[in-house]
Amino acid sequence: MKKVIIICLFALVILVGYFIVSDKNKVDLPASDYKRVETHVADIKKLIHANTKYNDKIAFFIDMKIPSGKNRFFVYDLKADKIIGKGLVAHGSGSETGKEGKLRFSNIPNSLSTSLGRYSIGNHYYGKFGKAYRLYGLDETNNNAFKRDIVFHYYYDVPYEEKDGYICNSHGCPMVNKKYFERIARLIDGSKSDILMSIYY
Repeated sequence: MKKVIIICLFALVILVGYFIVSDKNKVDLPASDYKRVETHVADIKKLIHANTKYNDKIAFFIDMKIPSGKNRFFVYDLKADKIIGKGLVAHGSGSETGKEGKLRFSNIPNSLSTSLGRYSIGNHYYGKFGKAYRLYGLDETNNNAFKRDIVFHYYYDVPYEEKDGYICNSHGCPMVNKKYFERIARLIDGSKSDILMSIYY
């Protein structure tokens, strides 16, 4: 009897431990936000299926419907079908409309706006913001990205943690906190194939 109780307690400890670990890895999102992610995941998977040069394990998704002070840059595990990371990301100053919660988007050079669409992340270089990754727009809505010098980079004024209100703006680039950038950079640098990024609204 004593042995049975010990076995049951041991099993309970393992089960509790499993749920604690699982909960740490879980990214909670409102149902509407998660639905939008899933829609764009399906689109990215179609693109990957059509072209094997893209990474089929990891992709990045940025939801511009979510306020900039909240986590809206998502790292998505395409094999397990789940979000495995999230962080803050700035949008372009040209995307501001003066109306709270309302953004506009442009692919026009010098617009300082964010461009919606799918991007392929290219090689890194070192510029005025330190390490940055070139972005190549794959859609008509963002095919001027390279010409516009739209890149993925960090900036010290972008907070690491969520905050009330809004954060600073970029000149159209998806711009993140340095600490978060370093986490994402490890994924990009460790990939043998091009990782895709989808920015949507």
